Amino acid sequence: VPLVESGGGLVQAGDSLRLSCAASGRTFGDMAWFRQAPGNEREFVAGITRIGASGSYADSVKGRFAISRDNAKNTLYLQMNSLNSEDTARYYCAATAATRWSVDTRQGTYEYWGQGTQVTVSS
Repeated sequence: VPLVESGGGLVQAGDSLRLSCAASGRTFGDMAWFRQAPGNEREFVAGITRIGASGSYADSVKGRFAISRDNAKNTLYLQMNSLNSEDTARYYCAATAATRWSVDTRQGTYEYWGQGTQVTVSS
């Protein structure tokens, strides 16, 4: 399994969580986090190019979430602050072998996916 997420859990509104995605088997290019809540389609949350100069975020998480990566450790992170009930979802790590100048938010761009980690925010 090339991508393994961790760090999810049950928290209260206003709390913080840090998700990690350990990548193995190869060097990945651009990486991203997506999430899917029950009854909803999977949606883009945040992405980062291999260079990692800056991240790209969905409007719903902008200012609260921060994506980062450690290429030496082959690990992707998502720091989530000020969580609210609308953030409740299963969070997936995604990766592509390619790298671009800017983050692509389309799911089809990413050929590698993890199994996901559940984040539940109680209000």
